[in-house]
Amino acid sequence: MTKLTHFNLSGEAHMVDVGQKAITQRSAVTTGYIEMLPGTLTLIQNGQHKKGDVLSIARIAGIMASKKTADLIPLCHPLPITHVEVNFTIDTAKNRIHCHATVKTNGQTGVEMEALTATQIALLTIYDMCKAVDRGMSINKVQLQQKSGGKSGHWQRSDPA
Repeated sequence: MTKLTHFNLSGEAHMVDVGQKAITQRSAVTTGYIEMLPGTLTLIQNGQHKKGDVLSIARIAGIMASKKTADLIPLCHPLPITHVEVNFTIDTAKNRIHCHATVKTNGQTGVEMEALTATQIALLTIYDMCKAVDRGMSINKVQLQQKSGGKSGHWQRSDPA
């Protein structure tokens, strides 16, 4: 196992110096889902929620969140994000909405945290918009599926969601 990079030799937290790293094309793909009551899912699917189009608002929230990751996570570098895509798939059999986020940059460090933030905030937005009708919703399995670029190259989860 490699050492944790966010700690210096004295064990103190610090921001990693990426100044000497090569600028490469980098991307990250993350997924997660929110589980809810069948009636809540029906409201979202049919566009009958009184607050509006839940998935469109959640998509915008996810995109915006990816761009604010460095403001939320103390040791993340602010990155020039070149692309963010947030998509949803509805699973009526399991009363779930799956979120799939892709974030890209040309930079000196990866965008895994930005993609994870996009997925989490998109799902939290669905929760926020629907909590009045279903407080028991559950956000699950938010995880990195794959990343590319940088010194470590391509990585892909062996057990996709």
